[in-house]
Amino acid sequence: MSGVQPEKSTGRRGKAVCTLLLATSMLGLLRPGQLHAQETELRGEVSESAILSDQQRKARQLALAAQGQQQPANAAQDDTPPRTYLPASAGAVPDDTNTDAATGSIFDPQQATEDTSIDNATPPKPRRRPSSAGQKAADQDKAKPDAKATDKSKKKKKAATATTDTTAAAANDTDNATTDQEAANRRALTVDSADRQKLDPGAERTAAIEGQNKKAEDDPFAATGVKWGSFVIRPSIEQGLTATTNGDSSSAGTSALLSETALRFTAVSDWRENSATIDGYGLFRETVSGYRVHDAQGRIEGQFNMDLDNELRAIAKLGYEAVPETASSPNAIAGVSTQPLRQTIDGSLGVEKAVGKMQYTLTGAVSHDFYGDAELSDGTSLSQKDQDNTLYTATLRAGYEISPALTPFTEIEIGRRAYVQRVDNEGFERSSTRLGARAGLQLDMGEKLSGEFSAGWLREAIDDKSLEAVSGATVNADLKWSPERGTTIGLTGKTTVETTTTAGESGDILYSGRLTGERQIRANLTANAALGLDWRHYVGIDGHDRILTAETGLTWWLNRYAGLTTRVRTEKLTSNLPGRDYTANSIYLGLKVQR
Repeated sequence: MSGVQPEKSTGRRGKAVCTLLLATSMLGLLRPGQLHAQETELRGEVSESAILSDQQRKARQLALAAQGQQQPANAAQDDTPPRTYLPASAGAVPDDTNTDAATGSIFDPQQATEDTSIDNATPPKPRRRPSSAGQKAADQDKAKPDAKATDKSKKKKKAATATTDTTAAAANDTDNATTDQEAANRRALTVDSADRQKLDPGAERTAAIEGQNKKAEDDPFAATGVKWGSFVIRPSIEQGLTATTNGDSSSAGTSALLSETALRFTAVSDWRENSATIDGYGLFRETVSGYRVHDAQGRIEGQFNMDLDNELRAIAKLGYEAVPETASSPNAIAGVSTQPLRQTIDGSLGVEKAVGKMQYTLTGAVSHDFYGDAELSDGTSLSQKDQDNTLYTATLRAGYEISPALTPFTEIEIGRRAYVQRVDNEGFERSSTRLGARAGLQLDMGEKLSGEFSAGWLREAIDDKSLEAVSGATVNADLKWSPERGTTIGLTGKTTVETTTTAGESGDILYSGRLTGERQIRANLTANAALGLDWRHYVGIDGHDRILTAETGLTWWLNRYAGLTTRVRTEKLTSNLPGRDYTANSIYLGLKVQR
């Protein structure tokens, strides 16, 4: 057909066409296999969009070159070999794949873009020459201005850049999704394994000892306590024997072997806001052999702390105590088989308020003492009702917080002591008016050092003008110091006005001081020691007592609930008044049980 010249006549052209068709038919009949191969290769319709002109091929090559310059960075990171087109053949194309209509090749769907004319694959192989109509269209495209080809080239470059970015983002998302899926697969448990863990009793096991970070207890032998309502109670009982050289600590006392039983308990609330504590003890002594001793004493007291509105805090206390009069007391009665029992009921209510760095506390207190009858040696009794009295006091404290650890303060105290019998058996009016002032320092350094101490003056003026007022300096202290872990040193001091019904005497002032120490030698072994000094000054007469005490002891815990305890004690009273000196040495060994 290419050899036919366009200037020939129409008749000759028709004859030539017929001759060509006849020759082609004869050739097909003679060689059917080659004709079939040709039809297989040329099957399918070739679209005109697949036929590229020279100008379009040049634009395509420029776009591919630009894309190759932007992809090296991503290509260096992605080790996966590039996806390539596979040649189409009969039966080789899966149902879920896409085929390029122009080239007849298979490509990955993830590589598809909006512009299907821009691909990374090798340009398609040339097919047979286009028809005359196709050639004319190509010639027209060549005749178009170069500006239009330039615009198409720019658009193809932009499309190539967008395609590269989209492909890179899709690859990153695919990698992240794959990583997340792998992590989820590692953490996921099969249904069978989960059911097996629920059914298997040994599946839930504790971690290895090396992997457990359990905090060690500060005191592994401390009482655990018993839960009772909203309180935790820690009771203990101690039973032992005491060998002493002076059974009742008196000038006439002799040696004895005593049985001692001590009951103690502490109850602490577990409330969220307010708090309450209850403490109590009971001590019973009975003679096993030697000097006759039979006494019992005890005390119970409770404290309730409550937070009020407007930065107010209320503190309430209530207590009861029953103690027999000691043989060394100034009010002890000579020639009796049993000293009178002194009982005390006391309570107080205080309100605290902080205004800036100023701290104010107002406390009102009541204490009532009443005495039992003294049992004389001849079997009769002697009433002690004239000693019953009630003390009312009100104390105002003002402190200034220099720092959270230091708060100096001053106190003013006023009170009234009223006797049940306005005139005692000796004809004296014992009621008095009380007035005192103190200054001190409150310390709060955590576990290292805490407490307070003060010093001042106290005076009780008795209503009976013939009796001298009881007055003198006062010293009070309650400090705890821990120089190192496991060691606690305490210092307590107290000033007390002791009344009397002895004719012509006003009473006395007793100064008591204790220095105590406790050391945890081992977790189950604790040592303690105490030194004491008491000084009693008699008012109205030139008399005084001095009492020195020293004590040391050990407690060895067999387990958390039982331990052996022992202590050695010495006590010595020296007085300038006749018949009051004595010395008492004792040793104690017992068993203590706690909960």
